[in-house]
Amino acid sequence: MITTNVRTPSEVAPTRLSALATLPVFMILTGKRAVIAGGTAAAAWKAELLAAAGADVAIHATDPSEDMVLLVARGAAAGSLSLHAAPWCAADLDGAAIAICDAESDEEAAAFAAAARAAGIPVNVIDKPAFCTFQFGSIINRSPVVVGVSTDGAAPILGQAIRRRIETLLPAALADWARLAAGVRSRVMDRFAPGRPRRAFWEAFAERAFREAAPETVDDLLGAGASDDTRGKVTLVGAGPGDSGLLTLNAVRALQASDVILFDDLVSDDVLELARREAKRICVGKRGARASCKQEDITALMISLARSGRNVVRLKCGDPMVFGRAGEEIDAVRAAGLEVSVVPGITTASAMASAFQTSLTHRDHAQVVSFATGHSRDGVLPPGLDIQAIVGEGRTGVFYMGARTADAIVARAIAGGLDPTTPAVVIASVSRPEERRWAGPVAALPATIAAWGTDAPIALAIGTVFANAETGALTLADPAPARRAAVRA
Repeated sequence: MITTNVRTPSEVAPTRLSALATLPVFMILTGKRAVIAGGTAAAAWKAELLAAAGADVAIHATDPSEDMVLLVARGAAAGSLSLHAAPWCAADLDGAAIAICDAESDEEAAAFAAAARAAGIPVNVIDKPAFCTFQFGSIINRSPVVVGVSTDGAAPILGQAIRRRIETLLPAALADWARLAAGVRSRVMDRFAPGRPRRAFWEAFAERAFREAAPETVDDLLGAGASDDTRGKVTLVGAGPGDSGLLTLNAVRALQASDVILFDDLVSDDVLELARREAKRICVGKRGARASCKQEDITALMISLARSGRNVVRLKCGDPMVFGRAGEEIDAVRAAGLEVSVVPGITTASAMASAFQTSLTHRDHAQVVSFATGHSRDGVLPPGLDIQAIVGEGRTGVFYMGARTADAIVARAIAGGLDPTTPAVVIASVSRPEERRWAGPVAALPATIAAWGTDAPIALAIGTVFANAETGALTLADPAPARRAAVRA
C-alpha cells in the first residue's frame, strides 16, 4: 500500500509579463492635425490611414505621386486630406498630433525627426526605424474593433501573415456587434450589478458575436440577466495532454472567462498562459504516489468559490471525463445548487495514437479499444481488472497511470494467454518537449519503464495495431522529431 502526504490547495502567482519590444498604444486622432512630408505611394497609404482614424491630414509634397493625387481627389473615409505643393518646414509641425515623413535621404530623415521631437510630437520616418519614435503595425479593421500586429519593424511580412490568420478568426459582423455594444453599454451599467451579473451579460454577448449576425437589439440578453442570483458557476475543462496547441477553442474561451482556476500538477505553463491574466491560479495537485490535495478539499474549495460569485474553472489534464474524477465533482456541484458544465479535452490515448501515427481501431487488427486505469486507490493494479477482456486478439488496450504496475499488467496478460511478442508501446510526457517513446514486444515493456523511471506521466498500450509503430513518427502537436527521445526494442 502506498501512503502519501497530504497537500493543501496553494495559490500560484501568474507568470510575469515578458519583456515587450514595443508598447501597443491606440491613439485617438479624431479632429486632430497630422502632417505628412512626401508624396510617394507609401506616404499616400499613411495619409489614408491617418484620415481614416479621423485626423485632418496636411500633406506636403512638391511632386506627389499618382497614388497621392488620386487619394486626395477621392477624399477620406473620415477626417480630411489637404495637399500642399511645397516642401515641409518646422513651423508646419506646430500643433500637430503626429508627423510622418517619407524621406529621400538620411539627412532629411534626421532633420524631420529632430523637428518633430522639438515640437513634442510622435514621429515616424517610413522604412527608417532609427529615426522613429513609433512604428506602424499590420491592422485588422473591424472598427470599432481594431487589432494591431507589430514585429518591431523586424519582419513586416511576418506581421502581415499573422494579420491574415487573425482576420480569418474575426467575422466581419464583429464590427456591427461592437457598435451595438457601444449603444447598450449605459443600459448594461444600469441594469446589472458589477461583478458576475455584468460579466455574464458581456460573455453571452461575445459568444453570440462570433456565431451570428448582429441583431437590431439585445433586449433578450438584457432581460435574461434580471435575476439577482450572484452565484458563480463551475466549468470542468480538459487541458489536453500538455501541448497548449491541442486545447479546444471552447477550452481557451473558458480560461479567458475565468475568475479562478483550480489546476492539476501536470497542467503545463503554456496552457495556463492562455488564461485570463487577472484570474487567480490555485494549484490543487493530484499525482500518484506523491503528496496530493484531498479530493474533498478540492471540491469544497470549488463550491465555496462559485458560491461567492466566481467563475471557477477546474482544469484537468487530458479529458476530465476520462479517469478525471469528474463524476464526483459534478455531483457535488449540482448538489450545491450551482451551475456546472464540461469542456472536453484530448485524452492521453488519442495523443498517444497520434504520436505513433497508429489507429487504435485499425480494422485489420482491432474491433475493440479499451481504456483502463493502471492502479486502484491503494496504488496497486485493481484486483478485479479483467486484463483478458482488454488485450488479446482484435483488441487494443490502453492503460493510464500504469507505470508502477506495468509488471503486474504484463504478467497477468501473459498468464492469461497473451503472446509475449505482442506489440506494445510506452509513451512518457506525451505531446511535451521532453516526450519519450518506446515500441517493442510486450514482454520487454516493464524493463523499459524501469529504465525510464516513473517521475514523468506514462501511458502504455498493447495490441497488434502497434506492429508497425515507429518511435520516431511525427506528432500532430509538434512536427519536430529532434525534440523527441525514442527507443525501439
